[in-house]
Amino acid sequence: MVVGGGGREHAIAWKLRQSPRLGELFVAPGNAGTAAIAANLDVKAGDIDGLVAAAREHRVELVVVGPEEPLARGLADRLEAEGIAVFGPRQAGARIEASKAWARELVARYGIPHPTFAVFDSRTDARDYVQSLREPPVVKADGLAGGKGAFVCESKEEALEVIDRLMVEEALGPAGRTVVVEEKLAGREVSAHAFTDGRTVVPMPFACDYKRALDGDRGPNTGGMGAYSPALWLDEPTERFVHQQITEATVRALAAEGIDYRGVLYPGLMVTEQGPLVLEFNCRFGDPETQVLLPRLKSDLLEIAWAVANGRLHEVAVEWSTDACVGVVIASGGYPDEYRTGYPIYGLGAVEEDVLVFHAGTALGDDGTVVTAGGRVLTVVALAPTLTEARAKAYRAVQHIHFTRAHYRRDIAAPAQDAKVQ
Repeated sequence: MVVGGGGREHAIAWKLRQSPRLGELFVAPGNAGTAAIAANLDVKAGDIDGLVAAAREHRVELVVVGPEEPLARGLADRLEAEGIAVFGPRQAGARIEASKAWARELVARYGIPHPTFAVFDSRTDARDYVQSLREPPVVKADGLAGGKGAFVCESKEEALEVIDRLMVEEALGPAGRTVVVEEKLAGREVSAHAFTDGRTVVPMPFACDYKRALDGDRGPNTGGMGAYSPALWLDEPTERFVHQQITEATVRALAAEGIDYRGVLYPGLMVTEQGPLVLEFNCRFGDPETQVLLPRLKSDLLEIAWAVANGRLHEVAVEWSTDACVGVVIASGGYPDEYRTGYPIYGLGAVEEDVLVFHAGTALGDDGTVVTAGGRVLTVVALAPTLTEARAKAYRAVQHIHFTRAHYRRDIAAPAQDAKVQ
């Protein structure tokens, strides 16, 4: 059973479906895309009791958890107590994403590269600290905030306003009662995913995503408007440093804290002039990075997930294609702010055979028509020997797909936007 209903979960289900070892496949709650390859279950990803009951009812042997919230709320612990294997960390491990303050203190204790930071429960202390800084900082809500908890401030006055919004007005509820104030970094962001069973750590290729809604990295932050892999601008020594000094070091740190971490560990990094530094940790696959990573995976994802869940990752060979992959998100007009849903989607059958279309905010209408049902609607994904070819192929496919007020960025993996995309 795959938990979640976005593009990430469609990509996971699609890859699991390729395994010769797969029997039945369920997705809870899924979308119109997963309905074509699995049995969707009418259970929301946040319904912990419902997910456990569904896993028992359908005699599920392995659960792959997509989103962070159910992990942070202890879904893995509950399932394991029922004797069901889980790909995804227990609540103690998920804290690395659920509490930015805890994660920052962890990396500080174990010497894992990170920006200068301070943690505050007191509004007055947080404001005094900001006033003492030479440069405007980044202010982050400690808890889960659906990707809306980090504020890159252009002035100290803006940082003070953010602190008041979070700590006094409680704009993000309990997530903002504690804040992390940290140094603003200059450099390039990259996503570093790895499989781990708590001992063995197997890195995935690097990927880059696009968080802003509009071309040229303008507009509001979103869940992600596209991604590409590999990150050709990263050199091998830097990649090796990330694997050894950040990803593997973090898994060792978690083990030293008594945490048996199993699933995906995904540090989001800023590669600065001083080297890579951890911006944040995620306890699951990224979205939309998953949509450009799993098409490059040559190995059996079900075998990997089963080995991770059972502490036997060292027994599995994990191989990746050398092809490049580009994914373009088509969103509802107005996203990430107000948008409408229920529009029919046309042209899904018109894309090239080897182009992948992963569904996110989609549903089946009463007549079987696929309609929009969310902010990010589809991720259109293409593989090719080079990023330039993959990009051209993905955008050709995007032109075939239409729905009312569809919106997408036109600069995903564009050479002008990234001088070393080839």
